[in-house]
Amino acid sequence: MMYTSEIQKTVSIKPFLKWAGGKTQLLPVLDCYLPVSVANGSDFTYIEPFVGGGAMLFHVLRKYKNIKKAIVNDVNERLIVTYKVIKEAPYELIEKLNRLNDNYIKIKDVDGRKEFYLEIRERFNKSGNRSVEDAGYMIFLNRTCFNGLYRENSKGHFNVPFGKYPNPLICDADTILSDSEMLQKVDLKCGDYSEIIEFADKHSIVYIDPPYRPLDATSSFNSYVKGHFDDAEQLRLKCFVDELDGNGCKVLLSNSDCRSRNPEDLFFDNLYKDYIIERVLARRSINAVPSKRGKLTELLIRNYQQYQGVIL
Repeated sequence: MMYTSEIQKTVSIKPFLKWAGGKTQLLPVLDCYLPVSVANGSDFTYIEPFVGGGAMLFHVLRKYKNIKKAIVNDVNERLIVTYKVIKEAPYELIEKLNRLNDNYIKIKDVDGRKEFYLEIRERFNKSGNRSVEDAGYMIFLNRTCFNGLYRENSKGHFNVPFGKYPNPLICDADTILSDSEMLQKVDLKCGDYSEIIEFADKHSIVYIDPPYRPLDATSSFNSYVKGHFDDAEQLRLKCFVDELDGNGCKVLLSNSDCRSRNPEDLFFDNLYKDYIIERVLARRSINAVPSKRGKLTELLIRNYQQYQGVIL
């Protein structure tokens, strides 16, 4: 199959994955709280130590043409492999996804599709990050699993159940091609977020979107790979923010607002008392209790006074 090498200008740049905790709905608010320097024409480096699905990354790459370069990181090796394949081999990936799509849609019954899904999930878990093949599996599973989740068990195996969607968009070629173009100025790293410190200086704007601190026992999904981001990790992250601040970086950090459920929970208010803390409305879609999904406040924490101040 042939594809045009010219990306249509009408195609919006957007994440190629659905991602739990993604920031698509919060982008207008996040944009408002970016420092004024993002729009004043100065060259800057954009850094994101927990890139996840990349909603914020693709937003700033699309809107702010004065980004000299971007550096993004994630501890999830499979995720970063997928980013690299989209950057370096988008057409091969599209071919792979179209083959997966063709094999999937010709199965008409739900049980048959579930069996196919589980077969691909098993291949994915046994694979050794073989670039295009694994990136194809990653996107296929993301589009056909339950709720677009990425979750690993203690063995590091992807274990999200089948999603039962009747018409999932398995191959979004336009998005892959447009994202590939945007990623040409992005350095992709895989490892602990703290390793990013060597690239951060006074010309850097750093957006930090870590696994959120749980609001309560029923909202404890805060880790996408084996391991757990507990309060000790939140404290370690605060030390990282202090290092960035000491390097002269402008830092914006998102996290849950535990006071929205428990007014006496001052964990973040105390931890970031030397920074500026804002509470903004955001929608939560993942909770074991459906009645606790919906709009809650989240925290935006920053180390600079002047921000853009206009919600798009």
